[in-house]
Amino acid sequence: MEIRYPQYSHCTLCPRECGADRNSGQKGFCGMPPVPVVNIYRLHFGEEPCISGTRGSGTVFFEGCDLGCRFCQNYRISNGATGKGQVCRAEELAGIYMELQEQGAHNINLVTPMHFAPDVADSIRAARAGGLNIPAALNISGYDRTYTIELFEGAADIFLTDFKFYSPELSLAVCGVRDYMQNAVKALDTMVSMAGKPVFGTDGMLVSGVIVRHLMLPGHLFDTKKILDLLLDRYGDGIIISLMNQYTPTKQAISLCGQNKLPAEFAGRVNKEHYNAMCDYLSLSGHPCCYMQMEDASGDDWIPEFRY
Repeated sequence: MEIRYPQYSHCTLCPRECGADRNSGQKGFCGMPPVPVVNIYRLHFGEEPCISGTRGSGTVFFEGCDLGCRFCQNYRISNGATGKGQVCRAEELAGIYMELQEQGAHNINLVTPMHFAPDVADSIRAARAGGLNIPAALNISGYDRTYTIELFEGAADIFLTDFKFYSPELSLAVCGVRDYMQNAVKALDTMVSMAGKPVFGTDGMLVSGVIVRHLMLPGHLFDTKKILDLLLDRYGDGIIISLMNQYTPTKQAISLCGQNKLPAEFAGRVNKEHYNAMCDYLSLSGHPCCYMQMEDASGDDWIPEFRY
């Protein structure tokens, strides 16, 4: 097997640092080979307004994941290979980005790419050399190593990062890791340092910067409050905050709740009054740039038709 990136030989790209020799065919937690696997790519209109705009975000969905939330809406592609994905080396990924740019995309939006970071970082640079002139965004879980993020120095313009959990007990129950919050803070520090304060174009689209997304989870109002307090106190106007209410219990999540493999509250939805209370709290904070979903955004309407 051709070995192009030594990082895959003893893989420590994510905080799990499983050490799998992916170059020799071993599968780590992400379950992926040492080359990117793309499920679909398309123009996507379900992101924040400064990302989707009027022409859509050029979104590339990668298979596999290094976090593995048990409630994931995209679990059928994030929990391992579907057998339908397309293997793409850096040069082929660059071609996909150029195709999306030709379709009118405002930006390139790379969803869950970090377990393929060496290839993906090089793919952005290759696309730039080939004429890519729109921003490149990393759409990531927040459970990331600073080393891996730094591979994108000079390549990524925008970070769309989650900040999912504050409580170590909650992240352990949902993802099997106690150190989500600590790693998310270190990763976010690095992203803010690399991208700087948000910069918008004359058309209102984000050119560079960091959007921190927090998906409220059913029954965990105070976890959300602690996350908002942390973001406001530590980063101030250096980030955009996106507070989301679109948690939808999948069949997989409901089944796991029934087997006591996921807390029972994950079989339900977020209390509307809890979400409104956190929207009010964020509004009263005076944060200069944030997004809130003022209508119920739960459901499957914005989940792409993946290849299964």
